[in-house]
Amino acid sequence: VQLVESGVGLVQPGGPLRPSCVASGFTFSSYAMSWYRQAPGKERELVARISSFCGVTNYADAVKGRFTIPRDNAKNTVYLQMNSLKPEDTALYYCNTIFGTHYWGQGTQVTVSS
Repeated sequence: VQLVESGVGLVQPGGPLRPSCVASGFTFSSYAMSWYRQAPGKERELVARISSFCGVTNYADAVKGRFTIPRDNAKNTVYLQMNSLKPEDTALYYCNTIFGTHYWGQGTQVTVSS
C-alpha cells in the first residue's frame, strides 16, 4: 500500500488549495479515504473522510462548509479541496486509509499566511 500526497503550498488567508493523494497497492474504490492534519505542538486530527462505494463524507467541525473531500476512483486519487483558508489551517496534511492497519502518506505542508 502506498499513498503519495502532492500539493504543498503557501497561500494567503481566504485562498484555496487542493492537495491530492494517489493510492496504489489495494483496490482503491473499495476503501474509505481520509485526510488528517497535524499542526506544530498539536496532535494529529481527522479533517475529512469519504466512504467507499456511496461516497458519504464526514468533516471536522473546524472545516465544515470550507473543505470537501472528492475522490476519483478511475485515477485512484482523493483530493482535499480547501477554500476560505485560515491561518489556523496551517499544518502538515496526511492522506490515510485503513487496510488491515492504518496507512499514511508522507504528508504535504500547507501554510496559510499573509
